[in-house]
Amino acid sequence: MSFDLDLTYLAGERERHVRLVSEARTVAITGPSGSGKTSLLGCIAGLRRPLSGHVRIGDATQFDAAAGVDLPPEERRAGYVFQDLRLFPHRTVAANLTYGHRSGAVMTPAEAMDFLGIAALASRMPATLSGGEAKRVAIGRALVSAPRFLLLDEPLTSLDPQRAEEVLWLLERIGAELGLPTLLVSHSPIEVEWLAEVVVALD
Repeated sequence: MSFDLDLTYLAGERERHVRLVSEARTVAITGPSGSGKTSLLGCIAGLRRPLSGHVRIGDATQFDAAAGVDLPPEERRAGYVFQDLRLFPHRTVAANLTYGHRSGAVMTPAEAMDFLGIAALASRMPATLSGGEAKRVAIGRALVSAPRFLLLDEPLTSLDPQRAEEVLWLLERIGAELGLPTLLVSHSPIEVEWLAEVVVALD
């Protein structure tokens, strides 16, 4: 599956343009704060509307301004791990994963918890989790949503070095075993070097 992006969009009040065509499994988007990285992911996921251009992932056109194509987020099927995670605070770990589960997913919520090493946390509430545990839950929720691709927004933010390395190994395993094409937003050179095959730098 390939990424084919040609987008003009607003990041704050600034107009940005990104062009990317790549067969790489993991592409990193880097750049300083305010350069439009998270806004770009939102455009790809269908949460923001670009000014013009297109989003094609594999043989699926998600957005094409000229052709009048603008699929809603649920039809784009992006497994989105937000920087702030956005777990449901009133639901247990298991319920967070079950809520996000879709038919056709590569794994069930129970399988995802085993795969991610969080089965023992099934009955816990998000507020009781460590940063690394919460990241794993957010990744699990993305995996059980039957994604065609993953969008990861600063997945190591706020983690101490040990937890960050654990999540890096986990993301590498996901790439190797599940083969989901991934767009990774990161300001961490270690993270980018570890995971990405192609890097796109925004200024």
